Amino acid sequence: MTAGRDANGQATAAPEEQGSAPAGTAAPRPATAATAGYGPTEVCAVVLAAGEGTRLRPLTERLPKALCPVGNVPLLDRALDRLAGLGLVGPDRVAVNACYLGDQVVEHVGGRAHLSVEPGDPLGTAGGVANLRDWIAGRGVLVGNADAYLADPEWPPGPDIAALLRGWDGGSVRLLGQPAADPAAPGTFDGHVFTGFSLLPWRLVRELPVGFGDLVRAVWRPAEAAGALTVVPYPGTFYDTGTPADYLAANLHAAGGGNLVHPTATVTGRCRSAVIGAGAVVRGDVQRTVVWPGATVGPGERLHDVVRAGSALTVTGTPPPAARGNI
Repeated sequence: MTAGRDANGQATAAPEEQGSAPAGTAAPRPATAATAGYGPTEVCAVVLAAGEGTRLRPLTERLPKALCPVGNVPLLDRALDRLAGLGLVGPDRVAVNACYLGDQVVEHVGGRAHLSVEPGDPLGTAGGVANLRDWIAGRGVLVGNADAYLADPEWPPGPDIAALLRGWDGGSVRLLGQPAADPAAPGTFDGHVFTGFSLLPWRLVRELPVGFGDLVRAVWRPAEAAGALTVVPYPGTFYDTGTPADYLAANLHAAGGGNLVHPTATVTGRCRSAVIGAGAVVRGDVQRTVVWPGATVGPGERLHDVVRAGSALTVTGTPPPAARGNI
């Protein structure tokens, strides 16, 4: 049978797709969190938002990476919206860590999530989770990177990653991933690249030391070696937004090939495939460009494949040409 739509117009899986997946295969994605069948383990969520975003400098000298807008929506809000789509909301179910420019993150999150502010330098992905051990308190943890941009045309945020939780036994590690161009390349898992979300059991979280560490070495690789790691494929679009090129590409994807202009922006110039933020003023010519909230583009300026912040900061989003070897 084929998939259809429910009374609210949401996509629904065909009856045979809603059943259990065969052993050893990824479970189908449910239409809604309410029908996800996550299993007996209670799950909370942690959004990692403490990083400095050094590859995005000088943009991240103004905003922490988690608050950089993609499609005029801060990345952190996209992560929180995705969790809400899974039914994970509020400070009892969702935590956000903060460190670099942490005051901005704290103010932005407000009461929407439990806040874990790391003094000094960021603790890394493993240290950030370990620092929340008392809050996690025996639950499984869905860990998401705030800088992960995900978009699936078939499913809204939340249900698009629900297969990561469906039927989980509470004891294994799961990663969201996409097939790698080179399945044997360093950094891959079972031939996949990581796409921003992982699911961790309490038995491993409780053993994490509080201090700097990363989940790759502390949890994922040991679980992989023990045969206790599964990669759940993500069929949509993914950018980690960690470089200006990927950050620009994510914005252009969010714009859907056209212009995405905030209602409060003023545009008297020409825009082509551009994202224009709240209160921005564009009097020049912009193409394949992101203009941050409150930024300006003068009447004589022509911007192409860049990010504009303020009145003068312009960061190119075009990747450098590949280096040539010695001949």
